[in-house]
Amino acid sequence: MRLDAIDLRILDAIQRDGRITKLALAEKAGLSPTPCWMRLRKLERAGIISGYHARLSLRRVAPVASLGVEITLANHRQADFDRFERVVRDIREIVCCWSVGGGVDYILKVVAADIDAYQRLIDALLDRELGIARYFTYIVTKTVKEDPVVPVSVLVADGA
Repeated sequence: MRLDAIDLRILDAIQRDGRITKLALAEKAGLSPTPCWMRLRKLERAGIISGYHARLSLRRVAPVASLGVEITLANHRQADFDRFERVVRDIREIVCCWSVGGGVDYILKVVAADIDAYQRLIDALLDRELGIARYFTYIVTKTVKEDPVVPVSVLVADGA
């Protein structure tokens, strides 16, 4: 699906406020409400909008440890990757997992109640014998930037 400037304004607006009213969204997009709503539904049906979520301030909910983890597997057969990824998908504390090129195989973003809870999670992963050759943990001491808004208009090749 080719996105135009109106689509990009809609995407920008709903990323910033997923609860925006139909009327306010139409104003930001520069359309009347009905055509704007139709475009929004088209973006949803195309899978460009995959869901709506609330952004939580975790530290206001409970103490939390945020960690980055580099994982390198011992073997690099497809079955090894598939098994590791299947297990990771089911662990709620692993909130993000990227398969990456370079010196490691995966980078994880983990949230845990504390460092002890994180270590129990890692120990459980190691006990499952998933073929983890080594892992490196990075404790987040301060979040400098974590913006859920993706600059779609910058990423679109012609800027629409």
